[in-house]
Amino acid sequence: MRLSQYFLPLLKETPKEAQIASHRLMLRAGMIQQSSAGIYSWLPLGKKVLDKIGQIVREEQNRAGAIEIMMPTIQPSELWQESGRYDDYGAEMLRIRDRHERDMLYGPTNEEQVTDIFRTHVRSYKALPLNLYHIQWKFRDEVRPRFGIMRGREFLMKDAYSFDLNADAARTSYNRMFVSYLKTFARMGLTAIPMEADTGPIGGDMSHEFIILAETGESGVYFHKDWLNTDLVTSVDYNEDLQPVVDRFTSLYARADEMHDPDNCPVASDDLMSLRGIEVGHIFYFGEKYSAPMGATVAGPDGANTPVHMGSYGIGVSRLVGGIIEASHDDRGIIWPRAVAPFDVAVVNLKPDDEACSSCAEDLYGKLAAAGADPLMDDRDERPGAKLASIDLIGIPWQIVVGPRGMASGVVEVKNRRTGEAVELSPESALSMVMADAA
Repeated sequence: MRLSQYFLPLLKETPKEAQIASHRLMLRAGMIQQSSAGIYSWLPLGKKVLDKIGQIVREEQNRAGAIEIMMPTIQPSELWQESGRYDDYGAEMLRIRDRHERDMLYGPTNEEQVTDIFRTHVRSYKALPLNLYHIQWKFRDEVRPRFGIMRGREFLMKDAYSFDLNADAARTSYNRMFVSYLKTFARMGLTAIPMEADTGPIGGDMSHEFIILAETGESGVYFHKDWLNTDLVTSVDYNEDLQPVVDRFTSLYARADEMHDPDNCPVASDDLMSLRGIEVGHIFYFGEKYSAPMGATVAGPDGANTPVHMGSYGIGVSRLVGGIIEASHDDRGIIWPRAVAPFDVAVVNLKPDDEACSSCAEDLYGKLAAAGADPLMDDRDERPGAKLASIDLIGIPWQIVVGPRGMASGVVEVKNRRTGEAVELSPESALSMVMADAA
């Protein structure tokens, strides 16, 4: 993509309403635009990141055995009345009425909708286990939406729902999602720590929040230093018995600051760490909470009908965009992990009216695209300093800077956005370096 032809409305000044780093940088980098309180339009750069995060989530859900569907955003109130949650959910639920005076709602979550799908089509335990998921926009009417997409009213979420014959089988499904979440966040370059959590309005008696570490996080977390080893999950196979794996992870101490007891902490002081964290995922096991009142039963091996045991598993896909920025930025802008970066490499032509610069930049741009990379060419008629500042702001992992001084010596500058390290190389060597990292 050529920046001269792209829609990237960068802001020089930070809007006054932006209180945290991710909100400031997403606005300045032209990723989002506020439509109304807590509701945003996603502009091209933001949409690319959102899609990349969603694809990683999708791939790991599929590998864990979940099956993708798509449920509606608008749900009938009758389903929620069946489960008993319609009156209990509270003011966060946006209730609406259609032209035929039917009570509807903009779904904040989908336990009732997916239970209705299950009970309509599944009759026998032989169809189990079953896990259905989708990635869909949700709406919760936050009383004080703030911090940009981190606490908005409309958000993109992956929610999955498991169905099993009994509690033991349901625990197996829960464990698969537990491991899937750790793998998902590790692929995004994040350290994610699962912590026992309250079940809230979802219900149930077993739940874990997944917290990613960020200096600007919303809550404090105490944890064993081994959690910083993201390779803990990469070799885990979904087909193995995952209970020992989950037990190993949950045995590593992790507590929110309000739950940490320094006098009785089981972790030695040399092994204990404390950082800030942001919740990006939440998983629940709630047994028959929805299946029993809604009649979601199957015939078991003995022929008797029994309510299925269920769990639900959410990942804040749009929230992850902000979470990653909170965990990975500096005073110049965003630093994207390569897996979710909007572009792989930026080719910055400092002087587009110079024949040597333009020829070299065009050659690099074409070869990068032909090799399967997704390059961005900054070919704007703009001051060199402004170009470099823009590319730092939007956080592309690699920069290849082409300028008259380097062309006189037959070299370009290659800069790693994360480390800040820059080297001068021949164009061919620059290409090899960038593509080797992308492989």
